[in-house]
Amino acid sequence: MASISETMPKLPITDVLPDLGAALSVGTRAVLSAPPGAGKTTLVPLYLLEQTWRGDGRIILLEPRRLAARAAAGRMASLLGEKVGETVGYRMRLDNRISAKTRIEVVTEGVFARMILDDPELAGVSAVLFDEFHERSLDADFGLALALDVQAALREDLRIVVMSATLDVDRVSTLLDHPPAIVSDGRSYPVEIRYQDRPAGERIEDSMARAIIEAHRAESGSILAFLPGQAEISRTAERLEGRFGADTTVVPLYGNLGQKEQDAAIRSAPAGTRKIVLATSIAETSITIDGVRIVIDSGLQRLPVFEAATGITRLETVRVSRASADQRAGRAGRTEPGVAIRLWHAGQTAALPAFTPPQILSSDLSGFMLDVAHWGVADPATLRLVDPPPMAAVEEARNLLRLLGALDNSGALTPSGKRIRELALPPRLAAMILSAAETGEQAAAARLAVLLTEQGLGGPSVDIEERLRRFSQERGERADAARKLAQRMAEGFGAAKGGSTSTPGALLLHAFPDRIALQRGGRGRFVMANGRGGEVPETERLAGADMIVVADLTGQAGRQRILAAAEIDRATIEAELADRIVREDQCLFDRASRQVRARRVMRLGAMILEETPLKRPSGLKAAQALADGIRQLGLQAIPFSREAAQLRDRIGFLHRSLGAPWPDTSDDALLASLDTWFTPFQENTRGIDDITAASLHDGLMALVPYDVQRDIGKLVPTHFEAPTGQRHPIRYDGDEPVLAIRVQELFGLKQHPSVAGGRLPLLLELVSPAQRPIQTTRDLPGFWAGSWRDVRADMRGRYPKHPWPEDPAEAMPTTRAKPRGT
Repeated sequence: MASISETMPKLPITDVLPDLGAALSVGTRAVLSAPPGAGKTTLVPLYLLEQTWRGDGRIILLEPRRLAARAAAGRMASLLGEKVGETVGYRMRLDNRISAKTRIEVVTEGVFARMILDDPELAGVSAVLFDEFHERSLDADFGLALALDVQAALREDLRIVVMSATLDVDRVSTLLDHPPAIVSDGRSYPVEIRYQDRPAGERIEDSMARAIIEAHRAESGSILAFLPGQAEISRTAERLEGRFGADTTVVPLYGNLGQKEQDAAIRSAPAGTRKIVLATSIAETSITIDGVRIVIDSGLQRLPVFEAATGITRLETVRVSRASADQRAGRAGRTEPGVAIRLWHAGQTAALPAFTPPQILSSDLSGFMLDVAHWGVADPATLRLVDPPPMAAVEEARNLLRLLGALDNSGALTPSGKRIRELALPPRLAAMILSAAETGEQAAAARLAVLLTEQGLGGPSVDIEERLRRFSQERGERADAARKLAQRMAEGFGAAKGGSTSTPGALLLHAFPDRIALQRGGRGRFVMANGRGGEVPETERLAGADMIVVADLTGQAGRQRILAAAEIDRATIEAELADRIVREDQCLFDRASRQVRARRVMRLGAMILEETPLKRPSGLKAAQALADGIRQLGLQAIPFSREAAQLRDRIGFLHRSLGAPWPDTSDDALLASLDTWFTPFQENTRGIDDITAASLHDGLMALVPYDVQRDIGKLVPTHFEAPTGQRHPIRYDGDEPVLAIRVQELFGLKQHPSVAGGRLPLLLELVSPAQRPIQTTRDLPGFWAGSWRDVRADMRGRYPKHPWPEDPAEAMPTTRAKPRGT
């Protein structure tokens, strides 16, 4: 009987398979880089089946998407002349086709992370293959880190192979301690790259539709067009409607489609017909659409971006990386020579990022941190990750898990946290099911959780109740699988109630307590318990609700659009979250009146449920509220008197000129130290207009160490006493002290005036009798001996009534004009 290797098709990857086999026969790690279409996804696992080190162990192949996993398993099974579920099977969230005979398991990356967390020894597994690792999903990064931990501590015999068509080989090799790197340079068929620059301002669907029509007319074969998202796919399909004959069909391909629709999209077109597939990045890797020889790439993709400051994940349309562009182009050469048309200028390719940013740098890390805690690791930076997670996102995740009761203060898993992790859901939704199980309503909560995690189920409505109604009536394989998954989740908690008595909003309270929202500012405008705002379109039913619970929203801070929410009433909030509701007296700053006021409130987070005004406050709390007002308005709101402003400038000048112990009095420094110099001196102040000059003077002096306070007057005097006896203010608001003075008042002065004990000369701004600038100098004797002659010649004619002596150093100072007749 022929071996598998002998019956496999001859593809470019075939030439390097012996090298991979040799590397894994003497070592346990390898990196494999091969271009799109080389055959690595299907031929590598089949080749490794016959390696002696495998024994009877299973090979796990990780794929980034369900569609790719099903396609890879189907292709390998067909090469073996079998059905999926025999030697080759797959395992994913809503579908599972494996048996006792299965030796190659194709799994999605999230499934593998859960497999290894639940069974660290990976019993019965001989090798783990990370396919398309260049996509750098959070699950793939985490799964590789866990596999390396397991290999180092428990399974020295476990083989680990990292594979990709466009791989950052150096970084991955470094992480794996420089194992053999096998590179396949072959491509199944050549692909011609063409550029078709999109006109500025033109919508991508218009450019794409035009490019598809032109390519369909000029080239043969089916077309695969890459667009950033479902909306652009729909609009492109509308523009193509009626443009082709019966021999050409236009089909969409994106994640929200059901399995049958996805499989139909990648199935080859019937003989004599052509297919145009409008796809997202889902078609970028690991699948072959037979008959496609033309790829048209928009150059755009939609990526999730998590903002730790807002706790919100939003989708952002960005340029693809060069690696992704190469992957997409490679789809055109899988079965015959092809053409890749890029809708951008050729010169822009070099400006594209080399690789797609790793998800770990821009993801909600709450699920990741829950798994890290389960693994027994306190600091995720100690894991062998290609890129460490951002600390802001790590801390945000820890705070959320504490809020949900999943972590204790030390960062360890609580009993509730263990149950939450077992549910294989985002922690918020798992916590909701756990809470609902206490009253026997886990079935309703599980169905709601699955609805929110499987995009597209129940339709696009913002109103979750409406989506649940549609989901319950929805037909199709995907909807059935989702309902069965919810049922399995609920059964883990025992018998449920006959019917749910809680509304979706009441269930969601336990998943999103920080996103309970109160209508404020008009129809459709809400403020959440976390202090942030969000909007519902005015045409939506929920726009008129008094209170809602927000399950999903997008947009940047200040302009957040609510995507999914359910109505809730205050009585339910008070009943369900009584331990989170705070009743307290508050002092706060009112920006409109610039006054401090007091109120008694009942609040949930930053959301005020009820308030009662109290009499105007005083004392330390009022002073603290006033300081908060200054932080809101900025330091310019403080009414510094001329004397207080000058004191601030003098102290600040000493800081800039002499350094310690003189304090910094810049705006930023004073705002940062309000509690030191401002608050303690405002306990009898109720508003900004009540702030006194004396309190500001005393506060600024409090910043200066007591033992040097007496030196201020000597080092930086407020005034300069001229030879005439007149006092003139000195300015200290710049880098050097400045004195503006009429030149006649300095006659007879032979030494340049200075401050700071003679160390710092004054910058003299010499002015005419009409107070107009004449000259600036830091060397008065030098001025008398030098440029005074030119100044005198010019000024005598302009101001003949004032003295302009030939030798001002020997003249008498004066504030007056010459006597009449002289």
